[in-house]
Amino acid sequence: RRETESQDALQLQAGNKHCLVARSMCYLKLGDTENSLRDAEASLQNDKTFSKGLYQKAETLYTMGDFEFALVYYHRGHRLRPELQKFRLGIQKAQEAIDNSVGSPSSVKLENKGDLCFLSRQAESKKVKQKLQVKAPKKDQKQQSKVGPIRNEKTERQLLGELYADKAYLEKLLKDADLIKSSTKYGMTVEDLILGGINYLDTRTEFWQQQKPIYARVRDRKLMQQRWLPERKRKPSEVARYILKSMEEIDMLLTSSCPEASCKKAEHVLKTIQSWSEDEIPNKNELIGNLYSCIGNAQIEMGQMGAALQSHKMDLEIARENDLPDAVSRALDNMGRVYARIGKFQQAIDTWEEKIPLAKTSLEKTWLFHEIGRCYLELDEAAEAQDYGEKSLQSAEEEGDVEWQLNASVLVAQAQVKLQDFQSAVMNFEKALEKAKLIHNDAAQQAIIIALDDANKDFIEELRAEQRRERLESFRGTNSPGNWCVKQHRKFCFKSKIVKSSSPQ
Repeated sequence: RRETESQDALQLQAGNKHCLVARSMCYLKLGDTENSLRDAEASLQNDKTFSKGLYQKAETLYTMGDFEFALVYYHRGHRLRPELQKFRLGIQKAQEAIDNSVGSPSSVKLENKGDLCFLSRQAESKKVKQKLQVKAPKKDQKQQSKVGPIRNEKTERQLLGELYADKAYLEKLLKDADLIKSSTKYGMTVEDLILGGINYLDTRTEFWQQQKPIYARVRDRKLMQQRWLPERKRKPSEVARYILKSMEEIDMLLTSSCPEASCKKAEHVLKTIQSWSEDEIPNKNELIGNLYSCIGNAQIEMGQMGAALQSHKMDLEIARENDLPDAVSRALDNMGRVYARIGKFQQAIDTWEEKIPLAKTSLEKTWLFHEIGRCYLELDEAAEAQDYGEKSLQSAEEEGDVEWQLNASVLVAQAQVKLQDFQSAVMNFEKALEKAKLIHNDAAQQAIIIALDDANKDFIEELRAEQRRERLESFRGTNSPGNWCVKQHRKFCFKSKIVKSSSPQ
């Protein structure tokens, strides 16, 4: 997938050195060293000091077994970027591979004592004896030459590790005369396939003997750990640098939208830290809690809410056991976020309300009150939502943060709409609109205008309904029984006057 993305990127930006390095890395993982080397060299074509290109070329050359050339490019990169540890490690492993291949100068001691001619004579006599002793069939000799030189079985077993059994099986198959004569559907003989596999393992054995594979380094690694352990105690600054750099990388990966890589890095560092003693890291428990927090945040971004909740609970447990109030506050904050994301609003409210006494700054309180108010709004508890919205607005005004004043004003207005206090809602939406214009937030302006329009309509409808009620009450008042009698009396008096005036004197 990454190779495809690199191909697409190179189509858009032909010759981009970063894309070339990315594709070179993909080729290297696929075992295509030729294309990997070609892309690495292409990335250096216009910029010979491109450190990523130098490192990728060195890594490719090392994989190809060209340890001397790889060492040259590791050194070039180290001179340009001495702060990068990967070049130092590259120099170390390339030098080790060269020493394993040809031997270190300190281990070679040439002496010229007496006549050395007897060595050549001894070799000659040994060769004659071998000719007399070896009476193997020609076919076996042919197969033996194809398979390769005979090595020490113990050394070969150690180098090949799990693959030694595969090689032994292939060699056993080679003795089956009927099998090796058969062919595959592609026209290749089984004998050629078997010999190809054995030759490959022989080639890898030579390479691994020089660079030492992981499963052949178990004892060496343990010895190295024992040798480095006292050094860590003597050099706490190295431990501190490692921790600081690792935490920066974890944070950078998360902010760069790479939560999976961030999570893996944090888990790796966590295992490393757990293996160290408290003498080396005085604040070991605090650091472990912080790493659980980083893992939980990465899991939130990956959508793994259950795992994230467990990680943040571990952070909370460690913080409480070690009396770390800031870490307790952090863990409660993150747990509340997880509960809110999965729709458990009451649990989010309970968790965040526990955090309120631990909040130190007005800005922290602003966010906290706002999120609690939002949860109450989701639960249709508008009165509590309005209360926390007003608290959030007050803290935002104390902090002087216009954006949070905008958010808090909108929350208060939304709660007032649910409470059918439309006049107050209109006023708060108008305040929020002013704040949105002040910070040039066009999206917020559009959303507030729509909400304000709806609130105005509801407010006008409320006024009309009130006027209708007043008219109805007024109408009912004018048609009461007492008023009807008065009206009838007035009508009777008026008619009487007309009759009197019209009758003859």
